[in-house]
Amino acid sequence: MKPLEGRSALVTGASRGIGAAIALELGRRGAAVAVNYAGSARAAADVVASIEAQGGRAIALQADVSDPGACTTLVDAVASAFGSLDILVNNAGITRDGLLVRMSDEDWDAVVATNLTGAFAMMRGAAKLMMKQRSGSIVNISSVVGLVGNAGQANYAAAKAGLIGLTKSVARELAPRSVRVNAVAPGFIETDMTAALSEPVREAALGQIAMKTFGTPGDVAAAVAFLSSDDAKYITGQVLAVDGGMTFV
Repeated sequence: MKPLEGRSALVTGASRGIGAAIALELGRRGAAVAVNYAGSARAAADVVASIEAQGGRAIALQADVSDPGACTTLVDAVASAFGSLDILVNNAGITRDGLLVRMSDEDWDAVVATNLTGAFAMMRGAAKLMMKQRSGSIVNISSVVGLVGNAGQANYAAAKAGLIGLTKSVARELAPRSVRVNAVAPGFIETDMTAALSEPVREAALGQIAMKTFGTPGDVAAAVAFLSSDDAKYITGQVLAVDGGMTFV
């Protein structure tokens, strides 16, 4: 029997990159997976097809998590399709980088709305179901910049740091009902975004990493799958940095 067989999972922002890797890994471990996407319907369908090709069950669901109403509808749709919601992974996120003095209110608000408020709305909806079930695992995808900050990303770092505080607070609230809440803080991960970095920037980034290599989406997915499983049944309110020794926090 696969470790997550019989459980249902919802991964937000799962049409590509880290989110897609998480959805695929949860599916490989036996979970029925809802692949959320905002605009990339074809990419989400490809993730669903990949999960089904390895013998799993998956559906694609469109929703913009920056809309709290859409978050409620999304949670209800997953519960209706699968009969429960056992695992929630808040991965959806955007960037609108810029130096503080040049950052617009719109860029600040957009990043906070998706990366922090969206996770809050998703957790609020999922918590109601999980508390009734008296079981469940929520994993929030934060970032090492939420731990140490990063110039030019005041909005992103603030949202990701806020997500860590949100994780710890909700973990305390839901623990009596056997619902666990943890966060994963990825470092530099090989994605389309890091592939576009110039060589000097890549070298500077590698210089900050003890293991002298970037991680892969699969590294993050494995950490999420662990925290979602019974192997982590006594772990809650924690932040797991998947960063090759970049922060040592």
